[in-house]
Amino acid sequence: MNIKPSLLIKQAWITEKAGDLSGFNKYIFIVDKKANKSEIKKAIESIYGVKVNDVNIINIKGKSKRLGRSLGKTSAYKKVIITLKEGHKIDIMPA
Repeated sequence: MNIKPSLLIKQAWITEKAGDLSGFNKYIFIVDKKANKSEIKKAIESIYGVKVNDVNIINIKGKSKRLGRSLGKTSAYKKVIITLKEGHKIDIMPA
């Protein structure tokens, strides 16, 4: 799959729990559903200029939702936890 790194990484997952993980050199991102570990690693290294140690992938299934009589589903997405090598840091948390 040849996708630009900027299209592969959709957004950073910014929550209180994700902020706590940044102290352990771990960062969470939402990525394209078709992306694999090696593509994600290359994309993070090229966008942020850091060295990635490990990539863990979590596939989140869409939840069933209901609005009156009609049934629907939220979109499924892929979440990754990136572990950086010692001495590297990404500044993604808002000030």
